[in-house]
Amino acid sequence: MLDFWTIFSQSFWTKAKTKSFIITTLIVVAGIFLMSNLSGIISKVQEVGVFGDDVDVNTVYLVEDSSNLGVQLEQQLDQLNSDIKVKVTTNSMDELEQQINDEKISIFLVLALDNTNTIQATYTSKNANDFDQPMMIREALQNVQTNIKANSLKLTGEEVSQLFASIQFKQEAVSASSKSEEELSQARGLVYVLIFVIYFSVFYYSNMIAMEVATEKSSRVMEIIISSVSPVKHMFAKIAGVGTLGLLQIALFGLVGFIALKTSSSDLTSGVFSFFGFSNVSVSTMILAVVFFLLGYFLYATLAAMLGSLVSRTEDVQQLLLPMTFLIIIASFIAFSGLGNPEASYVQIASYIPFFTPLVMFLRVGMLDLPVWEPLLGIGILLVTIFILGWFGSRVYRGGVLMYGASQSLKDIKRAMQLGKK
Repeated sequence: MLDFWTIFSQSFWTKAKTKSFIITTLIVVAGIFLMSNLSGIISKVQEVGVFGDDVDVNTVYLVEDSSNLGVQLEQQLDQLNSDIKVKVTTNSMDELEQQINDEKISIFLVLALDNTNTIQATYTSKNANDFDQPMMIREALQNVQTNIKANSLKLTGEEVSQLFASIQFKQEAVSASSKSEEELSQARGLVYVLIFVIYFSVFYYSNMIAMEVATEKSSRVMEIIISSVSPVKHMFAKIAGVGTLGLLQIALFGLVGFIALKTSSSDLTSGVFSFFGFSNVSVSTMILAVVFFLLGYFLYATLAAMLGSLVSRTEDVQQLLLPMTFLIIIASFIAFSGLGNPEASYVQIASYIPFFTPLVMFLRVGMLDLPVWEPLLGIGILLVTIFILGWFGSRVYRGGVLMYGASQSLKDIKRAMQLGKK
């Protein structure tokens, strides 16, 4: 047992101390904080003019006729809680265009009413890459237009509100496993993120194991190791060591993400967060995410270790891992496509195929109210598959670590098993 923990510790600390692992972890942590505060950073940059542009981008210079549309526009912008300010100017359009080119102003707006009391608006900025401000101004002007038309028809404010009253639309499903639209919105974001995490982790850490096994073989260190430790114990110690490192890294990212969202100015109940439902995190969903992550990792890690033992050069690892890579990619395609229709028959069937179960079954658990036996069956299928693959993989690994020379294909599995019997 001491040999197992020695290899476990060596696998864990060897990877944990590498520059690539440390740099990658720091970049991801910095990226999490950056993304959670992106809107605030952009606002600050625009305010102080970091890019050499000290123009107030929230001020719109208005050219209007005698219709007094500017006052109404500003009132509507205030009602929409917009930061946009309206400033009337008497400069000509040519002068304003020159001021934009000289970076003295950012935007100007020309407003007029035609003979049918319809607003004619022209929004001018330096480029057409801005979408938020034009949409906000357009919405405000549409409200102004509604008020103008209502006044011309002599409608009261109550009549206008009745005219634009929203309908009451409720969506229900007959299927017992379906959730309401509100529940789906609450689950969608978490499931999406966790599917990506499971996909990335399984892919990344499995490749890490295969590369480490191939590196030890190419440097002939493997010959020294297996002279004192059985190949099977060596394989599972490596899987456990890298897996523990992966869990700690994912836990770190999760903790950093939680702190970043709590300390950022973003409101988890509005905007994109309201659509993805990050404000409601189910404990059972998080537990099942950890369970399917672990089972998916051990499934693919065992396969990766077995395949990694067949190659003698690190250059051959990616070629031999292609079948496993295709399995992970197909599983992710099914899972992401199932976000829109988790009750589709192909999603249900794929959730019981072992190499797809970690992603697809977790999708169904997160998006549907499944009976308890379905996720338990999926977990049982994964455990049986891991046991069979572990037994088969250990036999291949026992002979594979002794094989040297160019790796031809998966046909080497048969040769490795024969060598392992000797």
